[in-house]
Amino acid sequence: MTNQNVIVSDRNPILGSKTIRVSVSNSPLFSSPSTYFTFPRRKFLELLEAADKNNNNNNKNNLGAGKIASWVDSMRDSSPTRLRSSSRDSDSDNDEKTSWIVRFPSALNMFDKIMNAAKGKQIVMFLDYDGTLSPIVEDPDKAYITHEMREVVKDAALNFPTAIVTGRSIDKVRAFVKLNEIYYAGSHGMDIEGPTNENSYGESNQGVLFQPAREFVPMIEKVVKILEEKTKCIPGAMVENNKFCLSVHFRRVDEKRWAALAEQVKSVLVDYPKLKLTQGRKVLEIRPTIKWDKGQALNFLLRSLGFENSENVVPVYIGDDRTDEDAFKVLREKGQGFGILVSKVPKETNASYSLQDPSQVNEFLKRLVEWKRKTVGEE
Repeated sequence: MTNQNVIVSDRNPILGSKTIRVSVSNSPLFSSPSTYFTFPRRKFLELLEAADKNNNNNNKNNLGAGKIASWVDSMRDSSPTRLRSSSRDSDSDNDEKTSWIVRFPSALNMFDKIMNAAKGKQIVMFLDYDGTLSPIVEDPDKAYITHEMREVVKDAALNFPTAIVTGRSIDKVRAFVKLNEIYYAGSHGMDIEGPTNENSYGESNQGVLFQPAREFVPMIEKVVKILEEKTKCIPGAMVENNKFCLSVHFRRVDEKRWAALAEQVKSVLVDYPKLKLTQGRKVLEIRPTIKWDKGQALNFLLRSLGFENSENVVPVYIGDDRTDEDAFKVLREKGQGFGILVSKVPKETNASYSLQDPSQVNEFLKRLVEWKRKTVGEE
């Protein structure tokens, strides 16, 4: 029986419309949609609105001084200088790292075990961008991917369905990656597009399009402008518009000003109860309060590929940040596939394995492609 995949495919804004047009594709991969239907917009949004019903009522309380202090302390503790100064060859730190590696072994060292579990099944690759495919850099606009990494991601995409799932906007991450063969899930999965093929007229054909937070765009744009004005007095502060969410970067801000910057963010968000704050690596992110994250994006892409209830698929998600934990948790709860955390230091995680940095991610993807080619050759 042919898989039927439901995807939102109308690029026109849905704000204000009473119904949403949805396509049903007969192809689990890249074919154009064949059938369309509509259903009530209210019902659609009910499926996506925030899981935490108390968020709107308690937003002000959640943004108290204690919460801000906790965020700032967490960012300080994760800074490279703090990590180096606090872990200089002490026995306790070495024991902690050894214990952590036992719990979350290197995906390179466990490669054969991972591949044995994937034998005869379809691997689907999910990759974070910053800190996973590119190194973490001071200026987020210069988080360039290397030519070697680009080529290995392209090779992976030619052998497995491959998606980049990032907090960045799709436009920005695509400008970095420059590949048409992959799925892009930007804004933490709130903006999903599939592999593209340009026709002879230079027009682009989108394989998949899903934007559950589209009605929040005007609000995000307004908050971006307010934050840019409020934070311009803090040297190094940067507000990044990721279309369906935004990021306030702390990386180039003097550590003594972190609390002040966090307070500025808090002061703006109090007036927008439909938005919420989350924390990343030296970044505070503002997102719509809808029930959507990288884990939901992973599930959506698996459904779109026709693997929703398949036992013959192995999703592999590689990421380095707190936001990737949503995807790791989904895989752990499914009991299917593997999460791989990119980190040089011990962290609590829902992942199963670890890699230290983008260079090891590169090596893992190379070995994965080689394994695939060898497997095909043996058939």
